[in-house]
Amino acid sequence: MSKSILTKCPVCGKALGVTKLQCSSCHTSIEGRFEPCRFCRLNAEQRQFIEVFLTSRGNIKEVERLLGISYPTVRSRLDNVLEALGYRVERDQDQRRKEIIEALDKGEITSQEAIKLLQS
Repeated sequence: MSKSILTKCPVCGKALGVTKLQCSSCHTSIEGRFEPCRFCRLNAEQRQFIEVFLTSRGNIKEVERLLGISYPTVRSRLDNVLEALGYRVERDQDQRRKEIIEALDKGEITSQEAIKLLQS
């Protein structure tokens, strides 16, 4: 069973760095400071969203159907993934708030998630 790499410290929540790599075949080890790939920064929900988005070839209507979420929620999740990957996302604050409230109203996110999104 393969385990996902941890990207955040379970104690303080800050980013973890990779300091050792080892070959699973010959056991050669390399030590240093290595940066994990950008996609390793994504949480499980974001990775699942990206998988659906890619298998749908970016067709937002298909993503809506497969995940059972609204267009604004698809856009919000895509923006969240882009931000997690380190890209700057320009959002109209009024539109963003409307999308969050709509997602909350439809039960697609919890009130705690809505509060967190509204505060960010």
